[in-house]
Amino acid sequence: MGRLSHPLDETVSQADHTINPSIPRFTDMEGFILAAGLGTRLRPLTNDKPKALVEVNGVTLLERTIHRMEAAGISHIVVNVHHFAEKVIDFVESLKDKEPKSQKVCKIDISDERDLLLDTGGGLKKAAALFSGRENVLVHNVDILSDIDLQEVERQHREQGNLVTLCVSQRETKRMLEFDNNGLLLGRAGTSHLWLHKVADLSSPFTSHLAFSGISVVSPELFALLPEADHPYPIIDEYIRLSQEGHRIGSFVHSPDHWLDVGKPETLALAATAFYNL
Repeated sequence: MGRLSHPLDETVSQADHTINPSIPRFTDMEGFILAAGLGTRLRPLTNDKPKALVEVNGVTLLERTIHRMEAAGISHIVVNVHHFAEKVIDFVESLKDKEPKSQKVCKIDISDERDLLLDTGGGLKKAAALFSGRENVLVHNVDILSDIDLQEVERQHREQGNLVTLCVSQRETKRMLEFDNNGLLLGRAGTSHLWLHKVADLSSPFTSHLAFSGISVVSPELFALLPEADHPYPIIDEYIRLSQEGHRIGSFVHSPDHWLDVGKPETLALAATAFYNL
């Protein structure tokens, strides 16, 4: 395994995305919308509906996310469901009737978690079987609104040969992540990174504490590296584990100005008056 040098100076192997990978070239991208959550922070709005069907200015969060993905050229989307799953499934079916007959309709598959809510990591692993296994996958929380250039995130992901690319920004959060000078994930801010002494040249100091923005691009090789989907687990913990094993977990830094987590009543109200009238 080579040292942690600048990502654009390396040749990266598509097989394992460890340090020194060959840059994989994908021509398309698929999408995964995390929509299975219980929406507890949005109660009482989610007492009778899933968070994905909460509206901002008359448009549901799910439809907004689907449209963002379609605008990025994505034609196949997987949506996971759990809380009020039937309502989400019915809504997805209704979208097909809203599209003009002359317009190509995005294919949407459902990853059903009604038996067990699998958290972000287990949910992604379960959904893996529904993807082609050939393309990068844009992973997007349903309660995130932004104007992040999703195509640019995927382009950078390919150019740097990352296994995963996390959208991040400089904002206040209790769950900061730490990245090195090359934008590679080290772990959670404030935790020990002694493992790096075994795998890296530490001539560059740790520099960035950044917040994950709920949007990422993952390469299809990731799925085989995740634990089985027989229990719930958070995906960030797996990304930290994989980074410690030498895989490239990169970052795409964006402005926090046009980004909003609308999973809380106060930010949901803000969204209705901000620029999110998409």
